[in-house]
Amino acid sequence: MPEAEFVSISERAAPNDEREVADVIRRAAADGVPVYPLGGETALDYGLAAKAPGIGLSLAGLNRTIDYPARDMTITVDAGITMGQLARTLAGEGQRLPVDAPFADRATLGGAIATNHSGPLRFGHGTIRDYVIGIAAVDGRGRTFHGGGRVVKNVAGYDFCKLLVGSLGTLGVVTQVTLKVKPVAAARAMVACDIEDWAGAERLLAALVHSATTPVMLELIAGALWKGAAAARGVARLLVGVEGTAVEVDWMRKTLVDELRREGASPEALDENVADAVRAQLVQFPAEPGAPLVVKAAVRPSAVVEFVRLVLDVDSAASIQAHAGNGIVVGRFAKFAAADVSRQLIGRLQPAAAAAGGHVVVLSSDAAIALTRQAQWGSVGAASEIMREVKKQFDPADVLNRGRFVY
Repeated sequence: MPEAEFVSISERAAPNDEREVADVIRRAAADGVPVYPLGGETALDYGLAAKAPGIGLSLAGLNRTIDYPARDMTITVDAGITMGQLARTLAGEGQRLPVDAPFADRATLGGAIATNHSGPLRFGHGTIRDYVIGIAAVDGRGRTFHGGGRVVKNVAGYDFCKLLVGSLGTLGVVTQVTLKVKPVAAARAMVACDIEDWAGAERLLAALVHSATTPVMLELIAGALWKGAAAARGVARLLVGVEGTAVEVDWMRKTLVDELRREGASPEALDENVADAVRAQLVQFPAEPGAPLVVKAAVRPSAVVEFVRLVLDVDSAASIQAHAGNGIVVGRFAKFAAADVSRQLIGRLQPAAAAAGGHVVVLSSDAAIALTRQAQWGSVGAASEIMREVKKQFDPADVLNRGRFVY
């Protein structure tokens, strides 16, 4: 979607280091002008549309690898490095950050941190928040600050690192990050099976809780957007991924097939190339353009199937990806009108998620659908006042990403 629909840019700034970032923000704060941080511009439609024109602050020039002591399993990089560039650097040492991002050659690490992005590997490897051990940023006054460190055992400021992750650039513009990383798995495999009915989905997911294996990925997918080996011939398709040594993966693949068969399913172990193609679809699904509305719900894992069914009841042509083991459901609607915001999003989806111990946020929407704060973020509840106070400490003049987050 065109960036102007979501951020209102009157001028652009392209700093090359932290000092220049601070200069831009300091000047904007003095003038009362908002600053909109920009990474790879792959997720600009996440968050409320900006109301006031301001400075588009591109971090593309901050893309260096600062320090990479591979033996320590850590790396320090500029926040403007793309996820693809970071992956290639780590791969040279047989390592990785197990957080797959859509449009990896455009998406930046800073953007992934701002949105707290997670992909299909979330079940086994967690979110990007779990890997940030040190961070440097510039606050809304143009002051630089740091938290954490460059070694995994350093816990100073650890909660501070977590505070910035997922804050959508509203507390500080992240300029440098230290990550802990993992070795590349020696082998991996994927087992898939079609699900004939929703009772079967509940049964299989419940059985996998007690699996003798340790999956890194547990995905439940449905809808017409899934192609090839990802396309379901029943109501949905279950995809289970495992990683480890070659011996471990061979054993887990066979064990999963046996376990699913005992539950009445007809599983298949996917060919390696086929599995890679499916993984690519899983990573890209939330960010593909063209849907009038894409939502992400976080619910109890036991409520995933029920919420998937609700999404399909709202729009039978919707396509869905659920990180079923984590209770995350991403729904891409094929049709969703502006009138449906109050009736379906606020009236049905958000209350259902709340009843299941969670919430719903909008990942992207058609510009014709005007979203209120309630529609975009749901009810923040008692935490709203605490969040506002935190915002005041970091950005008292509301310079950073003004009006786009929950504040």
